[in-house]
Amino acid sequence: MVHHGRMSELTRIPAPDGVAPSAQYSHVVLGTGRFVAVSGQLALDEDGRLVGEGDPAAQARQVFENLRRCLAAAGTTFDDVVKLTYFVTDMAHLPAIREARAAHIPDDRLPASSAVQVASLVRPEFLMEVEAFAVIGA
Repeated sequence: MVHHGRMSELTRIPAPDGVAPSAQYSHVVLGTGRFVAVSGQLALDEDGRLVGEGDPAAQARQVFENLRRCLAAAGTTFDDVVKLTYFVTDMAHLPAIREARAAHIPDDRLPASSAVQVASLVRPEFLMEVEAFAVIGA
């Protein structure tokens, strides 16, 4: 992986004063550098075909692979991700998402995150969509 510039020096604050800690995310992540926004990714392969119909684990793996590819296109990796936002049609899919995330992001580098249950996504067969924000070192 070739970075355009250096890797960002990110600071993660898992439990700010007076805020209950979470094992699933960092409450605050800050850094300086170039901002990268990755659109919400769906469980589509490179030909636009759904991967894992009805299977949250398979969809989550494809979503994170798509995020990885988008980050690579910006010259970065999950190491520089400061925020993930999860849109799920059922909160019961979160364990599958966490498992897919763990394959890319170690527990000591968790970004900030938000999880929102939605009535539907762009097509009914999609179970989740995940967007990412990253900061690449200047």
